Amino acid sequence: MELIFWSLFVGLTIGELLVVHVFKLSKQNKIRDWVEPAFEAIIIAIIIRTLLIQAFKIPTSSMEDTLLINDHIIANKFIYGTTIPFRKDKILRFEKPKRGDVVIFRYPVDPKLMFIKRCIGLPGDTIEIKDKFVYVNSQKLEEKYVYHKDIRTFPAMYAPRDNYGPIKVPEGHYFVMGDNRDYSSDSRFWGFLPDEFLRGKAWIVYWPPNRWRIIKHEKIIVNEPTADIKGNTLLPATK
Repeated sequence: MELIFWSLFVGLTIGELLVVHVFKLSKQNKIRDWVEPAFEAIIIAIIIRTLLIQAFKIPTSSMEDTLLINDHIIANKFIYGTTIPFRKDKILRFEKPKRGDVVIFRYPVDPKLMFIKRCIGLPGDTIEIKDKFVYVNSQKLEEKYVYHKDIRTFPAMYAPRDNYGPIKVPEGHYFVMGDNRDYSSDSRFWGFLPDEFLRGKAWIVYWPPNRWRIIKHEKIIVNEPTADIKGNTLLPATK
């Protein structure tokens, strides 16, 4: 996907240079020679920000140690599809989120806010947390990226942080969690993430310079769901 992005970016950049060059050769008045290329550049910048990439600053510790406070990142906005204003459906979708992807989305409780978490459960998955350990489809996850600050474990009757579920992820939704599990507001507290709220996939940490890197999306491999949360076996769909 990075190759597709850079192809689009280079293509747009070359196009902009050609536009500027054509205006210079036209020998029209100086104001037009300056205004029109500048206008073209602004339009292209808006297109890139709206459809392709966007920069974000990490304000909290909920994704430590993967992402730290004040990390500046670039998100790939087109990989999960681009939304059309006033509509929920998406266009130009290249792939759907996978378990382990670090995703950026509008906070379902307050869509004006943007959140970043790791995708843990896909539609149809059964999620359960036992004493801080996460199980997907009854399989315990080996999560090397998880960071725990609090050694205490709370029972489910007090809070869903350390003990939760089991619960099945509905169609068109995802279960997301912060890597800093003890200090993250995520699906354990406010529910599933609707697909239409997805806005991109974290790609690069570009600032500060000593933190520059491509963000690693840990691949989480688990058994595909074969039973519902009551233990009833699900039969393969007939063709």
